[in-house]
Amino acid sequence: MKAPIAPQKPHILNKHGHERIDNYYWLNQREDQEVIDYLNKENEYTQNFLAPTQQLQDKLYEEIVGRIKQNDESVPYFCDGYYFYSRYEKGKEYPIFCRKKESLENKEEILLDVNELAKDQSYCQVSSISVSPNDQLLAYSVDYVGRRLYTVYIKDLSTGEVYEETITQTNGDIVWANDNQTIFYTVQEQETLRDHKIFSYKLGIKEHKEVFHEEDDTFGVAISKSRDKQFLVITSYSTLTNECHYINALQPDDEPKVILLRERGHEYSVDFYNNQWYLYTNKEAQNFKLVTAPFEQPSQWTELIPHREDTLLESYELFENYLVLEERNNGLVQIRIIDTNTHTTHNISFEEETYSTYLGVNYEPNTKKLRYIYTSMTTPHSVLDYDMETREKTLLKQHEVQGEFDSANYETKRIWATAKDGTQVPMSIVYKKGINLKGNNPTLLYAYGSYGITINPSFSSVRLSLLDRGFIYAIAHIRGSEYLGRKWYEDGKLLKKMNTFTDFIDCAKHLTNEGYTSSDKLCAMGGSAGGMLMGGIVNLAPQLFKAIISAVPFVDVVTTMLDDSIPLTTGEYDEWGNPNEKEYYEYMLSYSPYDQVKAQDYPALLVTTGLHDSQVQYWEPAKWVAKLRTQKTDNNPLLLHTNMEAGHSGTTGRFAIHKETAMEYAFLLHLLAINS
Repeated sequence: MKAPIAPQKPHILNKHGHERIDNYYWLNQREDQEVIDYLNKENEYTQNFLAPTQQLQDKLYEEIVGRIKQNDESVPYFCDGYYFYSRYEKGKEYPIFCRKKESLENKEEILLDVNELAKDQSYCQVSSISVSPNDQLLAYSVDYVGRRLYTVYIKDLSTGEVYEETITQTNGDIVWANDNQTIFYTVQEQETLRDHKIFSYKLGIKEHKEVFHEEDDTFGVAISKSRDKQFLVITSYSTLTNECHYINALQPDDEPKVILLRERGHEYSVDFYNNQWYLYTNKEAQNFKLVTAPFEQPSQWTELIPHREDTLLESYELFENYLVLEERNNGLVQIRIIDTNTHTTHNISFEEETYSTYLGVNYEPNTKKLRYIYTSMTTPHSVLDYDMETREKTLLKQHEVQGEFDSANYETKRIWATAKDGTQVPMSIVYKKGINLKGNNPTLLYAYGSYGITINPSFSSVRLSLLDRGFIYAIAHIRGSEYLGRKWYEDGKLLKKMNTFTDFIDCAKHLTNEGYTSSDKLCAMGGSAGGMLMGGIVNLAPQLFKAIISAVPFVDVVTTMLDDSIPLTTGEYDEWGNPNEKEYYEYMLSYSPYDQVKAQDYPALLVTTGLHDSQVQYWEPAKWVAKLRTQKTDNNPLLLHTNMEAGHSGTTGRFAIHKETAMEYAFLLHLLAINS
């Protein structure tokens, strides 16, 4: 079957006196039948190419889902007199949310069975569920399309009745006021999907009231509740700047009051506990610090945790007698416990060379038990309780991998590559014991590298299907993340964005130069902004890679960032730059994957997207593939797979999502002639 060739319909784009001709601009018409036909042809071509791998795909899928425990249950957490948990039943795709009153020995109450919601639906995503303070009502939000536009439903927990009244076109977040009648929710702009308004809704009265409007189109808005549940906190946020307001949760009709006015470059968040504000702030603190302030004077700070050049303060948790900090030093997260009575401090100990840990669900402040999660690339996700007084760890549950899995058969380590400017860039790798690390192994290198989001080295039972076939799996902790602190992020954004691409390339070179792998066995993968990374590196260094998987990739950077009607654009200026300014326009153009496609050999490429994607519009990867087809000088496969019934996160359902994973893995294994 011949590859589809998209018609070229020149569209001229002018900015700063510079002219670009976009031959595939027409693909942005989601409702146009010609566009749908083209996407279907690409899907047919991909399916045809991968047809010889169907048996392998089926085998991979059975392996992956075979490791998933069919009847499974989360570790219950205690909140307001109830134990809450979720569970899965054999053969069912979606969770069942439950609670038990006061004791785990008491009768189970099903709050929400998502399997019932998903009946006859090709897509079903529950964003959040929230129980009213009096425990009688449940609010939950559902998206049946994949566009991240949620409808909020209300359920009477005593009768099971779902009210006819609903709240539509929300972002899915739900917060109850303490009157048990008022729900606060977030509304999105219809076109851009920017979270721009907070509304309240009074049950029974059916009254919607606009509470807050964020008019600056570079900001979004969110709502949460304070630790002591006294206040509702409204946060206006952008990449570089925050502003918080509060409302008394017992007086939901009050006007929001500002805590600290926005100041460009000042990122802060607030919590309230023991009659004082806690502010997590980067004011004169690149790696953040924690301060307290009186209720009536939130600008009068007392420093609690000072700024440190070598340690990023990532998160904190407030308890009656303890303050718990989640900190990152030299790339590794530490959990520090401070006794607020004795002022003594200690860290929870971790043994592995590279790992991931983070604070779990800790709703009850009056306790000496801390819930946290630990995992590594060889250790399944483990839920632990830590006695902050006796320093005793209790393992409550470790994710069960079905079948013949033994973590002792795998090994993980951290290695460092030297970037072109001399910077040391860390990688976390995992492999099955017994392979020769100087043995030219098949390798999959993964990264993200944007928004300060750090891809932590954690366990994946899915990944075992590669490791057991001799793969090395590597995560490149490149600049653009916060793996080595806030500066690591700052050095991978705006006019330093190119560091993200060159760091990844230098990590790839290190893996080949040190004999871990070679260019005919090295594969790479990234999604969303990580998909943009994939587009950048194949333009800059295509010879380094055998194959690339680019998932929901942000590749048409300049055109998208010039279109403020597209979701996310205006709020992204502080991440990528505003191309309405010539300096940023020219810099973006220098790395934008779509604009930098040229006549050269490219590695094999599998590109995935979703028709209803609200984060990265489907037409970006579609245009990219269409342009690559006319420019590339090789005979390597170039495949586009569009999920016609999903959005940015792909298919829903704990088993169904792995159909695509099996396809992706089969693509790599087929190219490397590993067909078993």
